[in-house]
Amino acid sequence: MENSLQKTILEQLQWRYATKKFDAHKKISEANWHVLEESLHLCPSSYGLQPWKFLVVESVELRKKLTPASWNQTQVEDCSHFVVLTALTSLTKEYVENYIKRISNVRGTEKEKLQAYQTRIENSLINASHHEAIREWASRQTYIAMGFFLNTAALLNIDTCPMEGIIQEQYDEILNLKNSGYSSVAAIAAGYRDESDALQHAKKVRFEKDDIMVKV
Repeated sequence: MENSLQKTILEQLQWRYATKKFDAHKKISEANWHVLEESLHLCPSSYGLQPWKFLVVESVELRKKLTPASWNQTQVEDCSHFVVLTALTSLTKEYVENYIKRISNVRGTEKEKLQAYQTRIENSLINASHHEAIREWASRQTYIAMGFFLNTAALLNIDTCPMEGIIQEQYDEILNLKNSGYSSVAAIAAGYRDESDALQHAKKVRFEKDDIMVKV
């Protein structure tokens, strides 16, 4: 029998959908946006390396420029908040060293005790991988963050639209990501659905659960 929390989660997962039309006049509150930011901040990643940056595009002019690079999807300009997920294009020993320092500072652990962990990360990701493999690995990590954000938003009754339909090279140019060490992967439009968005009333189409959930 479902408890109230389980019921709420399932109801909100049913409620959410990829919003096609946002009400441009409705804005996410500062308190709710803080929670959404924390969902990205607290998101897990491989080795805890957080190989990403999340760009919150507040500039109206930048959003207008990004619209054609998003196949003219209106969500870019109409949503309350627009987030571009970017991933590291390469991983350096300096980046790993900074992460190890962060662990040491936050947890009060001596750096010497973290040396084996640092070596394992470097051997696994830097020494054993080529440039494109690192880029692909980092890009996959951003989808974990996207999932965290989408589910958190649903629990807050905030609508979202995950957007892979972006022209990444154009995004990188518009957002000055060239030579930054990061490249755009996807985006999330967040806000509140427009009453005229007919898709909100459409039934979810999913394969039968038994077709995708396999016990082995």
